[in-house]
Amino acid sequence: MEDNLMTFKGTIAAFFMALGAFLGWQGIMGMVWVAAMALDYITGTMAACHAGQWSSAVAREGLWHKGGMIVVVTVAAIADGIMAVICANIPLEMIWPGLILPLVLAWYIITELGSILENAVKMGTPVPEWLIKFLRAGLKAVDDAAGIDKVM
Repeated sequence: MEDNLMTFKGTIAAFFMALGAFLGWQGIMGMVWVAAMALDYITGTMAACHAGQWSSAVAREGLWHKGGMIVVVTVAAIADGIMAVICANIPLEMIWPGLILPLVLAWYIITELGSILENAVKMGTPVPEWLIKFLRAGLKAVDDAAGIDKVM
């Protein structure tokens, strides 16, 4: 039985390593984001059950929210891709480094981590204040890195 479990674990690890190598660092960020979304949904369900307030309507609303996030990430990926194609084929004298998708993924990962911490607090878990401040600073850094205020 233990040999089968070790083989299973090794297979899963090899799959994700190969996927990460194939997709590159943006793919790894995407996988982290998906894992954070799943953990947020699970901890949100746990927190609601802990409080005796689980509702299928609220759970569905959470899934709709996650679906909307998937749409936004897809738009960011398309925008990055089309900008790369435009910059490579139209003489704009500009190189597109692919900024939109990584910034959107970073923003969503940090917000999901914050939501997971909120769920942990609802379950009665103490959370270090510095961790919350760190995540807030991370969100600000991502927003600042986008530089939208400088452009608009």
